[in-house]
Amino acid sequence: MKNRFCLLTFFTATFFGVAQENLQKIDSLREVVVTSSRIDLPFKENSRTIQIITAEDIKKAGVNNLADALQYISGVDVRRQGLNGMQADLYIRGGGFDQTLLLIDGIKLDDPQTGHHTLNLALPIEVIKRIEIIKGPAARVFGQNAFTGAINIVTQDKLESSLISKAQGGSFGQFIAEITGAVNLENSNHILHFSKQSSEGYRKNTDFDNTNYVLRSQFNKAKLPINLISAFSERKFGAQNFYGVTNSAALPYEVTQASLIGLSTEIKNGNFTWKPRLYWRRNQDEYIFIRTNPSIYRNLHITNKIAAELNGAYQSSLGTTGIGLEFSKYMIQSNNLGDAEREIATLFLEHRFSLFKGVLDITPGVAVSYFSDFDNRAFPGLDIGVKVSDKIRVYCNVGYTYRVPTYTDLNYSDPATLGNPNLQAERAFAQELGFKYHTNNIDFMVALFNRETVNFIDYRRASSEDLWQPVNIDVETRGVETAMKYSFSTQKMNHQLQLGYTYIDDSIDTDLISKNGINSMRHQVMLGYNINLFKGFNQNIAYRYIERTSRISYNVYDLNTSYRHNNWEASILVQNVFNADYSENTSVPMPKGSVLFGLKYHFR
Repeated sequence: MKNRFCLLTFFTATFFGVAQENLQKIDSLREVVVTSSRIDLPFKENSRTIQIITAEDIKKAGVNNLADALQYISGVDVRRQGLNGMQADLYIRGGGFDQTLLLIDGIKLDDPQTGHHTLNLALPIEVIKRIEIIKGPAARVFGQNAFTGAINIVTQDKLESSLISKAQGGSFGQFIAEITGAVNLENSNHILHFSKQSSEGYRKNTDFDNTNYVLRSQFNKAKLPINLISAFSERKFGAQNFYGVTNSAALPYEVTQASLIGLSTEIKNGNFTWKPRLYWRRNQDEYIFIRTNPSIYRNLHITNKIAAELNGAYQSSLGTTGIGLEFSKYMIQSNNLGDAEREIATLFLEHRFSLFKGVLDITPGVAVSYFSDFDNRAFPGLDIGVKVSDKIRVYCNVGYTYRVPTYTDLNYSDPATLGNPNLQAERAFAQELGFKYHTNNIDFMVALFNRETVNFIDYRRASSEDLWQPVNIDVETRGVETAMKYSFSTQKMNHQLQLGYTYIDDSIDTDLISKNGINSMRHQVMLGYNINLFKGFNQNIAYRYIERTSRISYNVYDLNTSYRHNNWEASILVQNVFNADYSENTSVPMPKGSVLFGLKYHFR
């Protein structure tokens, strides 16, 4: 009853006295240049399905982590396993969590052990400038792991010199402490972040203790800018039922450590722009079956990825040519998966033709990859866009995509599971048709998509006496997604309304029993409403409805209220307002009625 009263009060305050409407002109998205590909393009000129989450969007929602920020993007399925985005998995348009690529400033964070570690290095909200979500076949742009799409985190690079401290506390013994400092000098700028997050847990063995460090620097700004990104994240958490283990004696505990060091620059010479990049990513994963007695069963996996890239673009009278060369070396040391190495080299080539004074754009491209342990592959693709008017764009794209199995798919074994070293790489042919409408205060898109996947990897078995084993199956996925953002003002109050809907249908060619099932979002409905009642006061309510292919469905409401005065900001975040009983991952129930109080101070 208390939760319903709070919600009723919110709506009453929101709409009381609202009369005539005065449109607010907000056009920030149209000016964003999408930097995740070799050919940089303004958001409004892209002929792919791309959605942008700005730092301002994140602030309005009041979320504390990347997983929560992505919850309200149509077509993106974030399956969390507890509070604060603990080991959340990313799915795009009905694909698997191994088929979504996460990037930081263009650095690929794929892990050869498993896609479960994709978000281990999800950067803290305070250092994120925007998030670019690219949907559809993206292998010709990013390589083999962008099977269903990619998510690029763009970090802050021009913060004013300041120091921001933040503390939050609330339900289930949650405590979050953060400090972010920025120094902007004549020829360099630096952002340093530290945060600590902990909780007693909302049910048995779901406590956690997380630590994050991030350093983002730019040197030699006036001449040849050198960009440095360095991050370290350690997560210690109780993992009850995270992997479907229901043994009453089990008390799983996991510790992950993820680190990243990357260097990049941008060289402009006439019509050429070159972007070299060098980086190293390391991940360590320790899993203990019974945390009070590690000697019973323990897995330790250490993976390293070292990569070098050279991406470039050339402007000519024929359009823009994008070219890239990438080499990656993967290494794993594991007491369960064994020791192994994998090299991947990829050549990227694309060209954007702009015809009839920009009315028609055609971008053919291809990525050709060498794999040291699988067959070499080429991923051709084609984007076509038509600028109907300054507000309307129609586009379509087709492309092939590919993913080699992870070492978990190939080699993992436990009492209930057996790896499959004979797995074939996943392959797919995907198509998309889309429509975009953009004005000063409205952003609208709708897209139809289809993906025909051969050798999709899923854990299945023939009978209850058999072990679960990854096998190759064929899956066809089709669907539609739509999203709208509408900004307006009434009586000096600013409003923003967001709507989204996704429908996904899978056709699976197998009679084998599935461990968890692909379990896509058959229906996904999103609603977000934000209002600034008066200066400094912000309220945001968000709703989502999800029905999966298993026919399990749930409704969840979140509410955030914040008030800023001078250098102080206070906030209240309520998640799952009406205490819905639901799971995003099949075997892990989500917390009910979580409340988090926050206080932030800006030193200037």
